[in-house]
Amino acid sequence: MNASSDLFTVFAGIFGLLAVFSLIGAGLKWRISPGAPHAVIDNLNARIKAWWAMIALIGAAIWLGKGGVIALFAFISFQCLREFISLTHTRIGDHRALLWSFFVFLPAQYILIGIDWYGLFSILIPVYAFLLLPISASLGADTTRFLERAAKVQWGLMICVYCLSHVPALLTLDIDGYAGRNMLLIVFLVLTVQSSDVFQYVWGKLIGKRKVSPAISPSKTVEGLVGGVLTSTAVGAALWWITPFTALEAALIALVINVMGFFGGFVLSAIKRDRGVKDWGSMIEGHGGMLDRVDSISFSAPIFFHIVRYWWVA
Repeated sequence: MNASSDLFTVFAGIFGLLAVFSLIGAGLKWRISPGAPHAVIDNLNARIKAWWAMIALIGAAIWLGKGGVIALFAFISFQCLREFISLTHTRIGDHRALLWSFFVFLPAQYILIGIDWYGLFSILIPVYAFLLLPISASLGADTTRFLERAAKVQWGLMICVYCLSHVPALLTLDIDGYAGRNMLLIVFLVLTVQSSDVFQYVWGKLIGKRKVSPAISPSKTVEGLVGGVLTSTAVGAALWWITPFTALEAALIALVINVMGFFGGFVLSAIKRDRGVKDWGSMIEGHGGMLDRVDSISFSAPIFFHIVRYWWVA
């Protein structure tokens, strides 16, 4: 099978599962609370509806090709960075640094992916933005909480732009015997990590008892974490046929990126608790903000990219 056939098969399967989940959600609503609100069931159905839209959007971007995927993740990065900055303390002296972040470093990072310039892509933000942004902020001559403010802007740029940009960067990898199929690596990454979030939610609701850390993430349980990671690792293993990995390699990689995905959500939950909010925003019904949806990918994408780059690139 070629890449197009594999993509069609995978997305047909995803939409089939969403149809089943939609019917289950509608059945639960009709059976348990017809015409009346039910927090758990209503939240579940809102999440399912949002997944229809998100999967359709990802599918459309993939259909448009490399440019579509880069544009989609550039938009996601912009929205995530906006959410991150909106919840952090900034002052007039930071405005110049923020302009650099949103309108220079963010688009430049994705342009570098588009022209396959890995050398500069890999250091633009960790080196040049790291040095330039505090210089730019210092020119504002505002020293109030300067270290804290500079660190927040740089953290936001790293998480929301640098880390997330490693998803479309998968398209730049030259893997022996895998030419023209790199879109499937993005599908593998997104499906595996996002399914972990879904299964952690499901297992947590079904059998969750012991909280991982009530102070940071009140809804996450040990049972949900273990069940979600193991189930989504099985999903990754089952998707080995769309990757250059063996089934065992796919399972091991899935385990690594699922664990990193969990900690991505965990770390960003700690930031939210520090800011006194439940969600980063309200852009996606049932999920919160854009950053609430891709927090796990922000930590797993760079790890996945470099695993593939160092072990499979010719």
